[in-house]
Amino acid sequence: MSDCLFCKIIAGEIPSKKVYEDDLCYAFYDIDPQAPTHFLVVPKAHLSGPDAVTDENSAVVGHIYAVIARLSKELGLENGYRVVANCGKDGGQTVGHLHFHVLAGRSLAWPPG
Repeated sequence: MSDCLFCKIIAGEIPSKKVYEDDLCYAFYDIDPQAPTHFLVVPKAHLSGPDAVTDENSAVVGHIYAVIARLSKELGLENGYRVVANCGKDGGQTVGHLHFHVLAGRSLAWPPG
């Protein structure tokens, strides 16, 4: 999508601090980190959010979780981490592209906020 912030980041039109990239997904550090480690993992194919996941495209979500597990080991997140995917306005989604926040490096209270 030509007006999607994350599609522009994936295409290299907007700079980002890349953590990881493969054929299916792109991971980069959040510009407004909410924890000492805070990065996003997004599918390269544009999906508007969690509510756009279907039986036909859901394999990318499994792939993203495998990437998150691999990156958490590589980044030394041995004390744990949180994965968050917001959906819609009331769910706190601010960019209309499916993305997973990975937060670590401090104790994360529940409920958040």
